[in-house]
Amino acid sequence: MKTPRHVAIIMDGNGRWAQQRGLPRLAGHERGSKSIRECVEAAMEAGVEFITLYAFSSENWKRPAAEVTGLMLLLERFLDEKAREMKEEGVRLLTIGRTAELPKACQRKLADVINLTAGNDKLKVILALSYSGRTEIVDAVRKIVAEARTGELNEDAVTPEFIASHLYTADIPDPDLLIRTSGEMRLSNFLLWQLSYTEIHVTPKLWPDFTKADFHAALEDYRNRNRRFGGV
Repeated sequence: MKTPRHVAIIMDGNGRWAQQRGLPRLAGHERGSKSIRECVEAAMEAGVEFITLYAFSSENWKRPAAEVTGLMLLLERFLDEKAREMKEEGVRLLTIGRTAELPKACQRKLADVINLTAGNDKLKVILALSYSGRTEIVDAVRKIVAEARTGELNEDAVTPEFIASHLYTADIPDPDLLIRTSGEMRLSNFLLWQLSYTEIHVTPKLWPDFTKADFHAALEDYRNRNRRFGGV
């Protein structure tokens, strides 16, 4: 089996990493940005085309206000620090989720980096922000219902491919590999439609400790799998 075209990552364990060291939870998220850089480098080395990072879920809005504010500021700083580097290295930034719910400053910085890197094609980095797999499906159904009301849709047109074309990831291939850190064995409302036949690699490592070598190990694990897609 060759290198996966698309790798999705649930970056779990930032808070536990910080708590184990007697640090505020935000310190774990800050340290986790190093692991993002490691994975982006490893993905480019391996020839991965897409990498989707579960950066901020819809449920994360329920966290203490100070932590949410800190996470938004970390996102802004990350974009400021990495924008030029992404442009020069051929990395294109994309987002999925209800990003209109983010603070205006975050929205502006995201738009700036998305525009700056729009011509890049070496690696597409997709940030899932204010994202929920169930909400994504709800939003897709709303689009389909709106089309049906105008008379532009008949029931025979509703196929899995048709539904997929209305998701946030309409122009993005489904992930071949999902990596989840911290040892948790759940999807956490992430890419529920797209992960139907995705290979899953779970590591006990907390996200801030995840390295380039760990990413390559996950790719090797994937290459040893036999993907049958429901066949024999």
